[in-house]
Amino acid sequence: MDDWKNGGFGIYIHWPFCQAKCPYCDFNSHVSAHVDHNLWRKRLSEDIRYQAGRVGNRRVESVFFGGGTPSLMEPATVEICLDTIADVFELNAEAEVTLEANPTSVEAEKFEGFVHAGVNRVSIGVQALNDTDLKRLGRLHSVSEAIKAIDLARQYFKRMSFDLIYARQDQSLADWTKELKTAIALAADHLSLYQLTIEDGTAFGALQTAGKLKGLPKDDLSSDLYEATQWICEDAGLPGYEISNHARTGSESHHNLIYWNYGDYLGVGPGAHGRLTIDGDRIATEARVLPKDWLAAKVNEAVKDAELLTRENQVTEFLLMGLRLDRGVAQKRLAEFGHSEVTRRVSKMVQSGKLLEERGYIKAPKERKIILNQLLMEILA
Repeated sequence: MDDWKNGGFGIYIHWPFCQAKCPYCDFNSHVSAHVDHNLWRKRLSEDIRYQAGRVGNRRVESVFFGGGTPSLMEPATVEICLDTIADVFELNAEAEVTLEANPTSVEAEKFEGFVHAGVNRVSIGVQALNDTDLKRLGRLHSVSEAIKAIDLARQYFKRMSFDLIYARQDQSLADWTKELKTAIALAADHLSLYQLTIEDGTAFGALQTAGKLKGLPKDDLSSDLYEATQWICEDAGLPGYEISNHARTGSESHHNLIYWNYGDYLGVGPGAHGRLTIDGDRIATEARVLPKDWLAAKVNEAVKDAELLTRENQVTEFLLMGLRLDRGVAQKRLAEFGHSEVTRRVSKMVQSGKLLEERGYIKAPKERKIILNQLLMEILA
């Protein structure tokens, strides 16, 4: 009943608006000429209050403003959300409060306002340190703007991270190695490094289907890019604590660790998902996706209980999330979910060496991290 406490409790707040839709993005993001910030402040606050009434008072360890482009929010909106959270929950004085930002100069100028609102960590969507590739990725900023935003973030925030996408079109191993070393020199304590994936329903997905997306790396090059990313970051003191995330010791993303450690989290805003334990049941929640539908719905109808998770569902999600971590999943927690076909497969994979037992954790061997998806498919069969 209380397994979620092993992972903690956080709140995710989704801001669905962007200045433009990136061709690789399959997130719930929308371009809108006009946003009524007063109305959004009111509705986000109402959503937080309503959901708090369902789960009761809890200690909040992390708040994450994601999107979309949350740096398009007014700082007052962030402040009201955080004030509401502090009013209906016990907000840890040391809670990590992260806001995703795009590095355009207009948004970077708002950093001071976000700090005053209560944000103490910023995650910047740089995506590339190459102007040609930034244009290919549909980004509106230049490399020089990205560097200025990073420098400015260092001045205002206690903690800062930024994202890069690799395995891009026509990218060589030498190009990525040089770019990654530049990124490490700019980084403070955290980097998120994602391989480009082509998703259905995106502009890149349509181009690939039509045979018009050229220059994507072959499997061998993708593997080399991944391996190089791991050893370069580790050598620089930024080891991978999760498949795509690298940090100096103690600077890991608290919020994402709640997901990967299978804690509870509230999903606030259009399209936001949540995992909540209520009266001993673990429930998957899902909000209405379209901003206009979410706004128009009554507060008790904007979020629905999408699924009551069985023990089998829970152990599956626990493994899907936890095996992404470098340390893996705790054997004690896995055992407490009870025996199932999934746990039997895990035991067999440990016996065969496909998974490792180490210091009370089950993990993917380092050399098999690159094929983690295949290991997970074998677990789930």
